[in-house]
Amino acid sequence: MRGPLKDAIGHSIFASRLDTLLLRHTAVVVAFHRVKNICGGDGLTVSVPLFDRYCRFFRDHFNVVPLGDLVTRLERRLPLDRHLAITFDDGYLDNFENAAPILRKYGLPSVFFVVTGWVGGDVVPWWDREEGVRHPWMSWEQVRTLHRSGFEIGAHTRTHVDLGAVGGGDAETEIAGARQDLQQELGAAVDLFAYPYGSRANLSDANRALVKRAGFRCCCSCFGGAVTADTDPFRIARVAINRSLSSPHGFGFEVAFGRTLLPA
Repeated sequence: MRGPLKDAIGHSIFASRLDTLLLRHTAVVVAFHRVKNICGGDGLTVSVPLFDRYCRFFRDHFNVVPLGDLVTRLERRLPLDRHLAITFDDGYLDNFENAAPILRKYGLPSVFFVVTGWVGGDVVPWWDREEGVRHPWMSWEQVRTLHRSGFEIGAHTRTHVDLGAVGGGDAETEIAGARQDLQQELGAAVDLFAYPYGSRANLSDANRALVKRAGFRCCCSCFGGAVTADTDPFRIARVAINRSLSSPHGFGFEVAFGRTLLPA
């Protein structure tokens, strides 16, 4: 189905409040990476005006909550009803400069999952290197500023390692070490985790157990899907917001009809 048709159907669904039926007993966790007006070819960037539109759409049509609150609901098996949590991966500087002000404008919470070994550094990950671009990272002071202003900070390993390919002590260092880094820098408990790359193959069962043992309350994937009251907090699905979703109403169409799950 083409984008304009998805947008039109999505607009009709949310204008008529049909979403209150289609998304009843459901929560959605969305994942962003970069918010800036220079878009690369890897699909990780959402423009600033489009992010503003998404935030307005989320505010108007969902019960937007911090991810930590959603995890609490799952732990207590409390009902879900169009709850939505906003997340960011990696720790790009534009999250601080562009995304956070828009989130504040709409009064929306968010969690920023940062790669602790990249904060304040000059690492160029392979996906940016392939595009021939370099996007700067937040500094520790900027991460602390986000935390002080009420945003949640979560761990995304120390070096963005594939936790489906490494194990044992290396995996433990990446997982537990990232939590230690954040808690030392923030002076506060950190208990939210999202694993890099986010597909089914990128986290082994043994490493999921390490996430629990490290003291985290949740583990987020990124291959699509919805969250229900029966969802294991260590198997939280997230919907990546990228160029494959034509607009906020296109996103709404996909979510309402359960079409966000990526192929295995």
